[in-house]
Amino acid sequence: MATKSKKKAKIEIENNEDLQEEPLAVMPTEDDAPEVKIDDLPGVGPATAEKLREAGFDDLLALAVMSPGDLADQAELGEAVATKIIGAAKKMANIGGFVSGDALLERRREVLKLSSKVQSIDDLLGGGFETQALVEVYGAFGSGKTQIGHQLAVNCTLPMSEGGFDGDVFYIDTEDTFRPERITQMARGYGLDPDAVLARIHVARAYNSAHQMLLVDEIKRMSKGLNVKMIIVDSLTSHFRAEYIGRGMLANRQQKLNRHLKDLKQLADINNALVLVTNQVHSKPDAMWGDPTKPIGGHVLAHASTFRLYLRKAKAGRRIARLVDSPNLPDGECVYQVTQEGLRD
Repeated sequence: MATKSKKKAKIEIENNEDLQEEPLAVMPTEDDAPEVKIDDLPGVGPATAEKLREAGFDDLLALAVMSPGDLADQAELGEAVATKIIGAAKKMANIGGFVSGDALLERRREVLKLSSKVQSIDDLLGGGFETQALVEVYGAFGSGKTQIGHQLAVNCTLPMSEGGFDGDVFYIDTEDTFRPERITQMARGYGLDPDAVLARIHVARAYNSAHQMLLVDEIKRMSKGLNVKMIIVDSLTSHFRAEYIGRGMLANRQQKLNRHLKDLKQLADINNALVLVTNQVHSKPDAMWGDPTKPIGGHVLAHASTFRLYLRKAKAGRRIARLVDSPNLPDGECVYQVTQEGLRD
């Protein structure tokens, strides 16, 4: 008992030492200033820094966007220590406060756009699919949601000079619909080496909603050393819809889904990446007019999505994509084709 008490006291002393107030370092503004690392944060010693890195937090922005409870759980820290680390990271990364509109415009210049290689789709989206955004693609069975996911996964590996990101893709497959053979067809359609393209697409099958959420944490850990530029979840709501049945479980489902969406958006912001999620639909039988097809996920998903695309199947292999929500673009529609080689005008 005495030994346990001494160990407990020692841990409390170490945590208190971590919590001692230290002057915050000022972020250098010169172009040649050294990069600030997590080791430079007040109260972060070698042991704490190692814990943070093992949990996938190796830069200030990744820490600054976390909540104290989440950081404490993932990095096995005390919540008070996590709170101090997050506060210091926000100050040193210069985020979380007010900025002028022109400064925000300058920051927006970092946003990249991924070309679909279909002119009508790119025009509809103002030049392509944006990074630092969560794009929801919803539609009925056979409308082409998975086809868009496969095509953009291939396009992400293209050089930036060809409309790609020259980046790696993480693909969370919840319905067992990812097909490397389809990636091969699309890659050959561009004259690319299919093996080289497939090597940059990292796929995981999610077997339930809890596993699906854990895979997002796994992406954080695996992203070290990779140029992560796209995360795809196909489909986002399949497991949540199957596991949380009835109105009595609706609130719990929406809370879990909201947390999942928040984690995905953090990945987009931290990596300057694009997040694409596909979504199932249901039909409103009491709709008196208009299209009765509605996306699953309710207001939680509607508010979390930066852009929403509604896909419909047309004749002769054609598809119709409608932009139904965007922060800066008007609603509109475009027509494209799904061919053996991929999406085409």
